[in-house]
Amino acid sequence: MTESRPGHGQRLPAPRHRPAPTREQEAAVAAFRSGQNLALQAGAGTGKTTTLVMLAQSDRRRGRYVAYNTSIATDARRKFPANVNCKTAHSLAFAAVGNRYAERLNAPRQPSWKTGEALGIAVNMTVRIGDRKVTNKALSYTVLRTVKRFCYSADTDFRPYHVPVLRGLEDQHFHLQLANIALPYARRAWEDLQNPDEGVVRFEHDHYLKMWALGKPKIHADYLLLDEAQDTNPVIEEVFTNQRTHAQLVMVGDSAQAIYGWRGARDVMTDFDGDQLSLSQSFRFGPALAEEANRWLAIVEAPIRLQGTPDIDTLIGPVADPDAILCRTNVGAMMEILDLLNNNRRVALVGGGDALAALASAAADLKAGRRTTHPELVLFQSWGELQEYATYDPSGQDLLPLVDVIDEHGVEVILDAVHRLSPETQAEVTVSTAHKAKGREWPSVRIAPDFEPAPSDEVDEEGNSLPKELNLEEARLAYVAVTRARRQLDPGGLGWINDRPDGDPGDGPAPNAPSSPWERLGPIPPAGAARCPHEHSRSAHHATEGT
Repeated sequence: MTESRPGHGQRLPAPRHRPAPTREQEAAVAAFRSGQNLALQAGAGTGKTTTLVMLAQSDRRRGRYVAYNTSIATDARRKFPANVNCKTAHSLAFAAVGNRYAERLNAPRQPSWKTGEALGIAVNMTVRIGDRKVTNKALSYTVLRTVKRFCYSADTDFRPYHVPVLRGLEDQHFHLQLANIALPYARRAWEDLQNPDEGVVRFEHDHYLKMWALGKPKIHADYLLLDEAQDTNPVIEEVFTNQRTHAQLVMVGDSAQAIYGWRGARDVMTDFDGDQLSLSQSFRFGPALAEEANRWLAIVEAPIRLQGTPDIDTLIGPVADPDAILCRTNVGAMMEILDLLNNNRRVALVGGGDALAALASAAADLKAGRRTTHPELVLFQSWGELQEYATYDPSGQDLLPLVDVIDEHGVEVILDAVHRLSPETQAEVTVSTAHKAKGREWPSVRIAPDFEPAPSDEVDEEGNSLPKELNLEEARLAYVAVTRARRQLDPGGLGWINDRPDGDPGDGPAPNAPSSPWERLGPIPPAGAARCPHEHSRSAHHATEGT
């Protein structure tokens, strides 16, 4: 059945019969109507959008809902009352600044090394840093990524931490050497982007968003609703918080789902100067899964604990034929796809197979003795060099499954698997990385084995391996993964948490506000090429997740 949608600019009528609001929702409405700035922690499946609509319906003032991406903004227009304008930050910036650069936005794509050459990076340029040779292609990629990371920031000038960390140059000393080389070219690229008529750098949507933010814009509204605040880029955070002199600010999100720190996003909720309230009643799953989620919420010291819906009987245990399999990495997803196809299953991959095909093609280049432009493998001169890095360097351990599967099966097997993927509507099972699964849900979910952490080098007095200290961003990703299921969850690759003392879900709900800000993690470099953003989509969704 085709869904009926309203015409352009129209609003769907509010439903006549809505379930009674929970006490937490009533508290949020009361705080909003008092005029206080508000940070609303909304756990997985707790009715975040429904609550925001309640806030808007309780007040006739002019409101602005700043959406996470275009599809969310479009859906929000059907739900919010007419006094609330629903847009993305990019659409606001385009109306104010970006429209002047419309011609440059339509420029054709070209390899980064060609852009680098136009900026003065010679085709035969090679720089040695440590044991690695940085070619003109690697440097050109680095320069363009530096500009993008600068656009995500609230900074007014380029800094060394805007320069991405490249595989093989993770050492801080080596990274600073790379930054000293890349930053002058990045400033030259940014200067080129200021011309609205012509230039050598391909103009992208994040560029006019940054220009808009640097102009200290004023958003005309009586109150602002910022969605998905836990993954807000500093550039959007600054614009949002600068409106507090004339507008009431409400941010909503789930701090435990802050999983994009490696690409510049920052959880702005826990230290926001406003009332800290929460939504903890999940309508997605039952008490058993809420308990599973709470063990991860306890680990990351989240400000909430979830309560499951008693009428939903969500089972925790092995699932033979799950609707979805969630993986930590693209390589893990590739392993699952190969196994499923070998068993004649119809398989879909959330986001499509381009990232897997790009990895396989990059591997083929290295095996043929050619250097690749893939951002994850750009510094490796040969397949043997990558094999050594993945086997012996701790920073490259997540690439080892890629090396093993290609050594065992070959590149063509992977490319054939990508070609055999089915649309989600026709698939028997959907495979996804946990990053791309965010915002999604399925009746039954299995967690893939690539969530299993690498063994620790430390041992106890009896020679048993001691567990590694849990990385908070990895724990938050685990929370996202387990809360995608409605009826059945197979913890699978996260089952090891049951053997750890820090895997105890704790007693009862957490307080509405944390006693101290969360530990801030430094950016974790992504292991996958960044995709170009969809028009007017929010910056925090523009990069792919780990390899």
